[in-house]
Amino acid sequence: MNTAATSIGSAADIVIDVHGLSKSFNGRPVVRDLSMQVKRGTIFGFLGPNGSGKTTTIRMLCGLLTPDEGHGTCLGYDIRTQAGQIKSRVGYMTQHFSLYEDLSVRENLEFVARIYGLSDPIAAAKEMIERLGLQGRETQIAGKLSGGWKQRLALGACTLPNPQLLLLDEPTAGVDPKARRDFWSEIHGLAARGLTVLVSTHYMDEAERCHEIAYIAFGEVLTRGTVDEVITNAQLTTMMVSAADGEAIARLANELKERPGVDMVAPFGTSLHVSGRDGAALERAIASSRQRTDLQWRVSRPSLEDVFIDLMGHARDNFQ
Repeated sequence: MNTAATSIGSAADIVIDVHGLSKSFNGRPVVRDLSMQVKRGTIFGFLGPNGSGKTTTIRMLCGLLTPDEGHGTCLGYDIRTQAGQIKSRVGYMTQHFSLYEDLSVRENLEFVARIYGLSDPIAAAKEMIERLGLQGRETQIAGKLSGGWKQRLALGACTLPNPQLLLLDEPTAGVDPKARRDFWSEIHGLAARGLTVLVSTHYMDEAERCHEIAYIAFGEVLTRGTVDEVITNAQLTTMMVSAADGEAIARLANELKERPGVDMVAPFGTSLHVSGRDGAALERAIASSRQRTDLQWRVSRPSLEDVFIDLMGHARDNFQ
């Protein structure tokens, strides 16, 4: 009996549970055999380049698209047959500002509150304005807001009906660093109160703010786990080399790219990250360069960006 109770409790902690999702458009595969689980109350980062299938996956999860293959649940509802129940319980913030640009901040929030049938739309809008620090901007036309304030308004609108799951599709693209930091502080506050968040992003610093991440390329999940797990599982050996002469570093980068054992060379100012999956082969590849007195070498921990660049280099492009 205790075992059954534990099993039920564990199942209740899983908000997204999908297996083998595939989706094609005009014969072109966009998502291929994708499986993932997201736990309740976590911030799950969904990373990948443009065209990798992130948006298509998000739309399948919330019932806006039906997968060609695969099955699963979102908030306990079948993504194929119970899309209506999912939509009413999910907040979805799209890549582009989707509220009415010719309405004010207050009017947009009151409109959303009425759409969701909240008992007191005026009070709900006022409370959200106060919570997100939009006081003084209530009558400002949404289309005239800066990117950061538009983002804050959009977040307020999609959390107004108290969703159980928040889907954020590249929400901070084109937003200044301070606005991004403020946005993430709000997201962590929501997660601390039990809201589950799935967010797609291109930014490595944002990925590091997530409890768990998955990297998708060409429609397939290449890796997933905590940031530390993803970096460890990549099994990359990384060296940092620097020099006072920028031209010397540029020449070295071109030389190292051609050497067996070097899987990736990435410039960082007057330094290079040099990585390889085989540590011994990498050491042999850089041995002659390590004797040069104008270069300073040191062992470096692989960054998340190193891992993703390496993954992209080994990924199979399904679109070609």
